[in-house]
Amino acid sequence: MPPRQHHTASPDDAGRSRTPPKRGRDAPARLWLYGRHAVAAALANPERRVRRVLATKNAAVWLAPIAIAEELRAKIEDARPEIIDKALPPGAVHQGLAAEVFDLERARLKEACEPAQARRPVVVLDQITDPQNIGAIFRSAAAFGARAVIVQDRRTPPLSGALAKAAAGAIETMPCVKVVNIARALEALANLGYATAGLMAEADSDISDLPKDQPVALVLGAEGAGLRKLVGETCTHKTRIPIAAQMESLNVSTAAAIALYEITRK
Repeated sequence: MPPRQHHTASPDDAGRSRTPPKRGRDAPARLWLYGRHAVAAALANPERRVRRVLATKNAAVWLAPIAIAEELRAKIEDARPEIIDKALPPGAVHQGLAAEVFDLERARLKEACEPAQARRPVVVLDQITDPQNIGAIFRSAAAFGARAVIVQDRRTPPLSGALAKAAAGAIETMPCVKVVNIARALEALANLGYATAGLMAEADSDISDLPKDQPVALVLGAEGAGLRKLVGETCTHKTRIPIAAQMESLNVSTAAAIALYEITRK
């Protein structure tokens, strides 16, 4: 499961900020999730350790019919919106619900991606850093039955906050594999039986030409920069989504959704 790398001060009952105690190198990080679907998914995930939940009265009513373990319901605190605001980054749209949680266990590439299965893709993100785009890609990956999302360890924002909200709960169900080197990860996926397909505007082959009898690792680069040279060279396939000539490119999360649909359709 995906690791999380974020912790923040949490408010006490009077709304004042309280700095979390220092933690050892191997202790799991604490972070805040917010938004109804992100928090509900975390509460429903048996692998997620939850420290506390802040909910307005309306949000608590919304949570009431959702299947949540009783020990987690006991951690739900009645909180006014301004108390939740103080726990979160400025401007966070929390919908009256936030949870302080611990990191999930780190997912491993081989465990998450083996055995390779046709029409069960893997999504690989090459230095994509925008939290909204990453969250939307997680959501599409979950919607189209992907095995995992692979990201670069030090260049990916924490899977929390706005990213988790954009993912609408998908970070709780979609394994996130963090690797040091994307090109080496692609070599490992190829050895497991994946066709590694780099999505790039200048490719000669269309996305519909990718093999249907072989699982695909879809490789997406940052908007503007695209795939790095070594990453592109490591891909066994170069592919593109055909679009109107007057448009230079698609938003990367939109491109991911279109490509995943085409890869997984029968």
